[in-house]
Amino acid sequence: MFYIFSPSSHTPLTNFVLVFKSVCPMGGGATRLYGALTQTLSSSSPLALPSPHPPVSDPVELLRQCEEALGDRPPRFHRKFTHINDGDSAPSSPIRVMQWNILAQALGEGLDSFVQCPPEALSWSRRKYLILEEILTYRPHILCLQEVDHYYDTLQPVLAGLGYSSNFCPKPWSPCLDVEGNNGPDGCALFFDQTRYEFVDSANVRLSAMRIPTNQVAVVMMLRCRSTGKCLCVAVTHLKARSGWEWLRSAQGSDLLRHLQNLVQKHGSGPTGAPNSDIPLLVCGDFNAIPTEEVYRRFTASPLGLDSAYKKLSQDGSTEPEYTTWKIRPTGECCTTLDYIWYSQDTLRVDAVLDMPTEEQIGPNRLPSFSYPSDHLSLVCDFSFKEKE
Repeated sequence: MFYIFSPSSHTPLTNFVLVFKSVCPMGGGATRLYGALTQTLSSSSPLALPSPHPPVSDPVELLRQCEEALGDRPPRFHRKFTHINDGDSAPSSPIRVMQWNILAQALGEGLDSFVQCPPEALSWSRRKYLILEEILTYRPHILCLQEVDHYYDTLQPVLAGLGYSSNFCPKPWSPCLDVEGNNGPDGCALFFDQTRYEFVDSANVRLSAMRIPTNQVAVVMMLRCRSTGKCLCVAVTHLKARSGWEWLRSAQGSDLLRHLQNLVQKHGSGPTGAPNSDIPLLVCGDFNAIPTEEVYRRFTASPLGLDSAYKKLSQDGSTEPEYTTWKIRPTGECCTTLDYIWYSQDTLRVDAVLDMPTEEQIGPNRLPSFSYPSDHLSLVCDFSFKEKE
């Protein structure tokens, strides 16, 4: 099942202070928002995306405003890029990608029970600045987010002012809606820098398992690089959480791979029915799956030729990081790897990978915290197109 959604109009960054300080707290018109959203998703025909040239403002000034609003908070995590030296020359058109589960506000304050996190650190009035600060610090060309429940009132208008266009796909039965005073359903959002890429095609996908629709979604988008003219297919997803649902995650992953193969075949130059295409793929997500799970193996063995970029941080180049999420709940401490950036090995090259903060930086109370707004860490990679031999 496909849903097509066109984002709302862009907001100039000159209105940033007004937009960001007037962001409604949890509960600000959630019922009306969800009603409008349902109506939008009921349309089966694609709508036109906004103008590719919105007003663009200064991200440096915006970052300064965020830091000023956060006041005397603890220092940010100091993270460095590890540059991958494979003997090739510097990329002519680098692609910076950020993958991040930002933690839905309703879940953080309502259902997730981060027992070591002070309630003040979970307030939206604080977290919104930390989230935007993280994005502005690394300035990705492509931004893939999960657990987004402040898309319309915060992320879309503010990032549109920086020149990003985007699509958002909510979960059909978001758990956020069970929280009193919620801000509407959470879902996945995909943003791209319009100065670097132009929109080609997009599909909001409700993932299925054995042909039965599930509560998990994905946004799949075809982009064209303005400098090279090359196409790039990007997807963001958030698979079913919790132990015992491994079989469902595997089925959802298989369904997503099928949708990706269909889209690249639709736009690729290869023969119909061929498993591969010359269109590179980037698949970002919180898979809720450790590297030994079947869904991970499905992606590794896919005929689409995918590999996980963050393995490049390991000495042998074949091991995932020790953790991408670290939290303490009433059931205990959880330190594990659930988040990934998959890429086409044959057509894309990994040039740099942002390292993970240390245990000392994260601190004894783990995540989220006054320093960091989510229980998941952002993943950031620089890619470039491989030249055909």
